[in-house]
Amino acid sequence: MNDIILLAHGSGGKLSHDLIQKRLLPSLANPMLNKLDDSAIFEASGHLAFTTDSYVVSPIFFPGGDIGKLAVCGTVNDLSMNGAKPLYLSLSLIVEEGFSLSELDCIVRSIKAAAEEAEVNIITGDTKVVNQGQADKLFINTSGIGVTPFGIDISGANARAGDKIILSGTIGDHGIAVMSQREELKFEVPVESDCAPLNKLVAQMLNSSPRIHCLRDPTRGGLATTLNEFAQQSNIGITIEENKIPIKEGVKAACELLGFDPVYVANEGKLVAVVEPVDADKILAQMKQNNYGRDAAIIGEVTNEHSRRVAMRTKLGHSRIVDMLSGELLPRIC
Repeated sequence: MNDIILLAHGSGGKLSHDLIQKRLLPSLANPMLNKLDDSAIFEASGHLAFTTDSYVVSPIFFPGGDIGKLAVCGTVNDLSMNGAKPLYLSLSLIVEEGFSLSELDCIVRSIKAAAEEAEVNIITGDTKVVNQGQADKLFINTSGIGVTPFGIDISGANARAGDKIILSGTIGDHGIAVMSQREELKFEVPVESDCAPLNKLVAQMLNSSPRIHCLRDPTRGGLATTLNEFAQQSNIGITIEENKIPIKEGVKAACELLGFDPVYVANEGKLVAVVEPVDADKILAQMKQNNYGRDAAIIGEVTNEHSRRVAMRTKLGHSRIVDMLSGELLPRIC
């Protein structure tokens, strides 16, 4: 009983305070959080960006990460996709009665490591405990605030004909890693999640050129859904080249075995950028200097043809429409 979450941990009494003081603060401590006030006070200048997300991934531990790392990276990346520099996060935990405290410790350490890599502080949060059977171990909600430099205008509605489309690396890693862990699948080539904070990569890209029109991390629905969102928001067409899309052999083999199309499989450490054609090579070269962009490639372009649709030129030289994901390919992937 000493190593599990009890309902009393959510009561607001002594066990609640012990959970915060002994399990959370030692890893996440910073001057604003240490006050333990009902809200955090901070200063910021410029255009503020704000985002929130909830994480219910199953299982909560998977090759290459866990729900804690995923929560931090996902929120950092959502801010970064508007060109914002992430500053502060909130962290809310919904924990099921009976959850292992040692596993909670492991997840908190992972949260700390991800926040340190992204150079963000967690400055406020909350913890709730629900009855056994009314949740699935642990759910996390994170919100984030960042600052967007003046002059930066990044939106899914900004794509223009002639723009080049850059993908920061291999696709499908996260979805296949989580699915393999969930279903206890073994592959000859192990697959790990690509879960990673992309804010520093985005900063390097913007230093190379501020003329980035669209940015998005292709999570649920994968690359195909993200490109369709751009096409519909910007009222343009997009053409991509199948042979230019980087995919790891292990992911490719797993998708063939499971009957998945890699362009629909979730990612948690990749981005898609739509950029001015004259800047594409310069931005690509800058991306390749970052560990999270070393496999980056120009995979297509924006066109006035087939408006609001995405077309793929296949390896056989044919063309096919790549529609938005219909239904749920991989549930509870983030």
